[in-house]
Amino acid sequence: MHKFKLIAFFSLVMIACSNTTVDTSSSQMVQPIVHFDTLSPTEKLFYMRQAEELYKNILLKNKAFSGGILVAKNGDIVLEDYQGVIDFKNKIPITVNTPIHIASTSKTFTSIVILRLMEQGKLSLDQTVDSFFPLFPYKNISIKDLLTHRSGLPNYTHFMDGPTVSVIKKRNKKGRIIKIFRIKKDNYVPAERFVTNQSLLNFLITRKPAPNAMPNRVFQYCNTNYALLALIAEHVSGISFPNYLRDSVFLPLGMKDSYVFSIQDTNHYIPSYQPNGAPFGIQKLDCVYGDKNVYSTVRDLLKWDIALYQAQFVSANTLNMAFAPYSNERKGEHNYGLGFRLLVRPTETIVYHNGWWHGNNAVFKRLIKDTATVIVLGNRFNKGIYAAGKISSIFTGGIDTTKTID
Repeated sequence: MHKFKLIAFFSLVMIACSNTTVDTSSSQMVQPIVHFDTLSPTEKLFYMRQAEELYKNILLKNKAFSGGILVAKNGDIVLEDYQGVIDFKNKIPITVNTPIHIASTSKTFTSIVILRLMEQGKLSLDQTVDSFFPLFPYKNISIKDLLTHRSGLPNYTHFMDGPTVSVIKKRNKKGRIIKIFRIKKDNYVPAERFVTNQSLLNFLITRKPAPNAMPNRVFQYCNTNYALLALIAEHVSGISFPNYLRDSVFLPLGMKDSYVFSIQDTNHYIPSYQPNGAPFGIQKLDCVYGDKNVYSTVRDLLKWDIALYQAQFVSANTLNMAFAPYSNERKGEHNYGLGFRLLVRPTETIVYHNGWWHGNNAVFKRLIKDTATVIVLGNRFNKGIYAAGKISSIFTGGIDTTKTID
């Protein structure tokens, strides 16, 4: 690993702020920010020292962290560091420009793209999936149901990656509870080297795997929802999802090191790594996007974060809708908006989305009340990355004991 470094006084050049008018009449308003106050050098140094201490204790102690970390307040970076290598075999170090798979944090991009298409009048959140794809066999599932994980659809990662194993508990003749493992092979798709978004849709149409619930009855986190949303974005825009994000999001926001991995990129696959350093080779589901497959850097994600704070891509009112809770059947502060996980508290709503895929895991945590952000990306699986989200406590003045959902 290269020498630990901190960037204490680096200030990201701000993208010009729009004159968006924000309706602050709602008591649930969580997105009133348009302009940032500049941090003083003293404030930056204060936050840097606190962040450095937590970073060392959480991620650097066991020397297993491989990735990048960035902590910012008001768009100003108070901590930034890169450790480890992107290629374990050739020892290529991770740098400021090294893209890392952000896994389910990709859902934040898919959601905002759909909401932008809504603002442009190209779709409605009440439209059903079968209005775009007439052969889609599951009725009354709206775009909003997909966004909020309330579609009831089965998760393609559970039925398209090979035979599935179910565990059934029952009592044996002696009355003891035992586990019986059953292998289910009928949903396996052996002919495909890689599953794509289109082949996923075709599978749903032809094989009709049983839904888990009726639409809009219960929250069930499901990657199928966001793979379908990417297809809907392609359908209404006439542009492939990777190209749409490149041309309409990444390039305009200056996210020059970000891209969407698709089946065209399989010859350039970059493996992630298990904790012991063993690589994950490319697998059957690695070409599905929308639910995952955005590669980015911590600096690029800060640009995304600033664009959200300043309502540059969609309006502040639309962001308020995205950051509202829609899963209220279970009591507690954990909830889900439109592509964002939420910690809903009496005095604030923390907006975040973690991610995990193979050896990659990610944290994208936004303290809107404090205009602060913690971003961590890793290419060698490390549970400490999720714990590093607690660095946000330096902005709240108290110890963060909340467990975010991975």
